[in-house]
Amino acid sequence: MDVIKEKLKLLPDDPGVYIMLDRYSNVIYVGKARVLKNRVRQYFHNSPKPEKVMKMVENIADFNYIITASEIDALALENNLIKKYKPKYNILLKDDKTYPYIKADLKEEFPNFYITRKIKKDGGKYFGPFMGGINCKDILDILQLTFCVRLCHTKISEKPKRECLNYHIKRCSAPCAAFVTRDEYLSQVKKALEFLDGDLGEAQELLNKKMLAAAENENFELALDYKNKLAMLSKLEAKRITSLNKPIDADIIAYATNSLYSAVNVLITRKGIMQGGSSFALDEAHMSDSDALTSFIAQYYSNHEPPPEIIVEDFCEKELLQTYFKQKFDKSVEITPAKQGDKFKLLQMAKKNAAEYLEKSIDKIKHKDDMTVNACKRLQEILGLKSYPRRMECYDISNISGVDKVGSMVVFIDGEADRSSYRRFKIKTVEGANDFASLQEVLKRRLSKLETDEEEKFPKPDLIIIDGGKGQLSAVKEIFDEMGIEGIELISLAKREEEVFTLSSDDSVKISHRDYSLKMLQRIRDEAHRFAITYFRNIHSKRNLSSILTEIDGVGKVKRMALMDKFGTIDGIISANIDEIASCEGIGRPLAEKIRAYLDENL
Repeated sequence: MDVIKEKLKLLPDDPGVYIMLDRYSNVIYVGKARVLKNRVRQYFHNSPKPEKVMKMVENIADFNYIITASEIDALALENNLIKKYKPKYNILLKDDKTYPYIKADLKEEFPNFYITRKIKKDGGKYFGPFMGGINCKDILDILQLTFCVRLCHTKISEKPKRECLNYHIKRCSAPCAAFVTRDEYLSQVKKALEFLDGDLGEAQELLNKKMLAAAENENFELALDYKNKLAMLSKLEAKRITSLNKPIDADIIAYATNSLYSAVNVLITRKGIMQGGSSFALDEAHMSDSDALTSFIAQYYSNHEPPPEIIVEDFCEKELLQTYFKQKFDKSVEITPAKQGDKFKLLQMAKKNAAEYLEKSIDKIKHKDDMTVNACKRLQEILGLKSYPRRMECYDISNISGVDKVGSMVVFIDGEADRSSYRRFKIKTVEGANDFASLQEVLKRRLSKLETDEEEKFPKPDLIIIDGGKGQLSAVKEIFDEMGIEGIELISLAKREEEVFTLSSDDSVKISHRDYSLKMLQRIRDEAHRFAITYFRNIHSKRNLSSILTEIDGVGKVKRMALMDKFGTIDGIISANIDEIASCEGIGRPLAEKIRAYLDENL
């Protein structure tokens, strides 16, 4: 604390970003500040703080800071550093998906329509996002059926091409074959754009006529397809918020908290139609609700297209976010703190959703803590690790009889998978099926990144886990000794008895099967195995299954053919259980057990 006290005296009055570190120099929190001196000192005053902040402060051993030109720059830098370091006490929107849009490429002489998840400033017109059960492909299908616009990317030139099937089934007017003039086609495009803007009447009328005509011609399958599309349009119409005085294009974002955990609900409204919504459980240590909501919004819109307007609660940092969107996206986004009227009603709806989601998520969040951060602490205690194993890497080898040998590296941070950090290796120097040597090659290649320019991409792990027993552990220990590796704990997890082997004892450590720390080790081990097998199958898929089976005693040509007839592919037999293999003609259970054991051992 003496170091912190001295640093607090030197804090500047400038805006910037502060970075909190634990006693192992891990980044545990990143925050922005209008005035660094005032904000950072708040953490160490005796004044009341949110419970989550108090827990975080107990783990702060040091801090750093970066001065920025403005608070806007600080917000952008905060967002980038959170993505880089993934601090345990920050909001982390993991696995946040982007939603699809329909794009009308208006730069084309004969515009086409297609689905995209990326919005660019390219003169196109975008409609969406589509969510809440509305399928983009169905919308495009209706565009074709009713307005005969093209969905292809065919380059249209002065020399006409031969028309495709869509023209003959009346789904496209074939501008590529010069069967329609540009003016005629643009008239169809105009109607399609009006439909995407929410004018559903003409499409409903045309679909209804087509449905009746198909039914009259006793083409009932086609009539049913039209009926389903009409039902989808009715679903779209039902989402229209009729109480609004005018169509609203906005995202509505509300925040709920119980001082320890928080939740955010995002509702998306376009042209007065409620497209859907998403809720997020947050586990952060912000000093204020304003900081939490502002940080969430900055992260959320790094993966989503900002709307013309965002409706928020009045504690949100309006001016800061508006300037941020202008600088980062070159887009004017109105941040509206709603206090009355239709927008306030929408905000109350989102707030109710956020509160309900938080109530339902608390037990799930607590269980997640037990399965992740608390499991890491428990593992440190059981195995006597010198430091908290924040970054764990697990390695596995996959091959069949030394063919197509591959290795996998998966990464867990604070007990959760960090898939963006996974790596895979194709074994280059090892002859035959030598898992020990293969592991040594993989670890040597990975550990060679330490203390080089590549260490930023491959940070030093706290704990390395090997899928295997004492032999595999010893093989990797040789590499540690050879390369002079220090400060990284090393263990292995044997599959059969789920024993943990360490370097500190010849005896294995047996952890209760009900203990969350063992469950976490099993998750990371199984993930390494899955990742290795997936890579192996990718490079091995061209090999004939029967050539692999020749390695198994008792499986001759006839039985290989029988297995090929039944399962067809390597994936088919690899995923089959003993009973399924035994049911194959001429195999029987004893041989099926032998085949299954061979595949389990060599994959």
